[in-house]
Amino acid sequence: MNRWSGEYGELRIGYSAIPTEEILPAALGAFRRAVPRVKVLLHDLSRDKIIAGLHDATLELAVMAQATGEGMLGIEFEVLRTYPWCVALTNAHPFSRLKSVSLEKLATEPLIGLRRKNYSEYYRILEQIFAAISAKPRIAMECDSISSLVVEVEAERGIALVPTVLKLMSGKRLIYRPLTGTTETESVGIARATKGDVTPAGEKFCEILRQTSVQKNEGEDLKAAARLTRRRSTAA
Repeated sequence: MNRWSGEYGELRIGYSAIPTEEILPAALGAFRRAVPRVKVLLHDLSRDKIIAGLHDATLELAVMAQATGEGMLGIEFEVLRTYPWCVALTNAHPFSRLKSVSLEKLATEPLIGLRRKNYSEYYRILEQIFAAISAKPRIAMECDSISSLVVEVEAERGIALVPTVLKLMSGKRLIYRPLTGTTETESVGIARATKGDVTPAGEKFCEILRQTSVQKNEGEDLKAAARLTRRRSTAA
């Protein structure tokens, strides 16, 4: 039986580590149990490099945050999860005393961002967010990775605008405040080249990713229902 049967061979998948933290590890484990003879090769890349890999067929699929505009030309994207943008900071910052941070307040602050050369999509999103108040983000420092960004915010070099999924990676090292004045979200899902070929193994992996996302949604619904029940019991 050859690799195209979907039971043997390799499956090359690009991914963005932080945005996919909630679904990729669980889906990967389920896939390896379901199709143990297929070797999954993961490539942790920036969004720009993932899209390039899909176009030149060095990647079959990707699990990533959705790009905008021209960044998605020739790419099919299926949304699995969405995350609001929020402000990451330390307890020492004055904004930590606020329940939320407005765009107007954020526009006055120096921001820690990612390196523009490798994360051009990040800046396209920031510009879209700040366009709502006809402002531009004040980038004080560019970092080469999300991990470096967290370290710099932790060192109080500035604050950062990030999707809420970052909480899963940084834990209690930082605190997060909702951002008001925007409805922008970061969508995470499955990407493939419009004219690319996806093997049966790739289709199976997509199916498992969908199932994993649904399970996460159901788990969140149960938690929300439990919180509501506790509040009602306390009120009574």
